[in-house]
Amino acid sequence: MRIKQLIFGERSLTKIAGVFASKSLAESVADKLKQAAGLDDPQVYLVGPPDGAASSSPAFSRKLEPEQAGIWRTLIRAHVVFGIAGVIAGALLYLVFRAMGNVAVESTPGMSLVAMLFFGGIGGLLFGGLMTARPDHYRVISAVRRAVRRGRWALVIHPLTQRQIDVAMRELRARSVRVVRSL
Repeated sequence: MRIKQLIFGERSLTKIAGVFASKSLAESVADKLKQAAGLDDPQVYLVGPPDGAASSSPAFSRKLEPEQAGIWRTLIRAHVVFGIAGVIAGALLYLVFRAMGNVAVESTPGMSLVAMLFFGGIGGLLFGGLMTARPDHYRVISAVRRAVRRGRWALVIHPLTQRQIDVAMRELRARSVRVVRSL
């Protein structure tokens, strides 16, 4: 199992958006992309002024984050994986300090172990929260939001394979005003 599959519950980890001046051009590129990259309808969304750019707009949110159940799986997996990793890191740090003969750790070994496990676990949980927030998606979401507010249209792609990513990037760079992508 790949590390991404262990942590993330979404099928599509990458978001790509192309900004277009007109709806007709965006629709044309969407049709071409579906054929060229083998994308299904749930992987390609057209976002425009009728969808609204407000965070509370259900249509806007659904098109940018269509895998709501996957987000919840990511939340749970990321916190469990990174929480455990943090506890392990705390234990390893404790062992390093013990091996080095650190006076503070040597004088209170039990409390030192508990403190390092606790803070390692907390650090891991915080990092899991950061991974759940998907800061790499913010760049795409904010670019689409700005485009829609300016009366433009955006084509949001949720690719599943590297080939789909490559084809989408190539086609969008050739035909759109701006292209942004998450990691």
